[in-house]
Amino acid sequence: MSDMKLDQIDLKILRILQENCKITNLDLSKKVGLSPAPTLERVKKLENMNVVSSYHAVVNPMAIGLSVKTFVLVSLAWDKKNALDSFIAKIQDVDAITECYVITGEADVLMKVVCRDISHYEEVLFKTLSKIDEIERMKTLMTLSTVKDSRVLPYDYEED
Repeated sequence: MSDMKLDQIDLKILRILQENCKITNLDLSKKVGLSPAPTLERVKKLENMNVVSSYHAVVNPMAIGLSVKTFVLVSLAWDKKNALDSFIAKIQDVDAITECYVITGEADVLMKVVCRDISHYEEVLFKTLSKIDEIERMKTLMTLSTVKDSRVLPYDYEED
């Protein structure tokens, strides 16, 4: 990424697209001060450079009945052969796991798990996760409320 040259207009486009990816090219061009054709070229360039990797609708989980969000700290059983790779392969098809990170600190992995309710979480925990041999220990951190959930990356978009 260090050899990537992003100018002020590119940075402005990135900020605007993170705030609203459904903006029309015409409105985007007005906000960045270019005509529509070069604006579209810049967006395509950002996509081709994989600076913009995809576009998504952000769905409110509560609106579709997903009321439980937990974070699960996982300690792996490193004595198992290929523990990390096997664990990663086994969780790929667990839809309730929406994010998973290899971390440092008191555990090896941090997973975000989203479920309908506590009984659904209990089912995921005891019928799915507990059956994964590579998991030595799990610790659930239950969320009570969300106080910040920004989709805009912390970057200085006004940079020279």
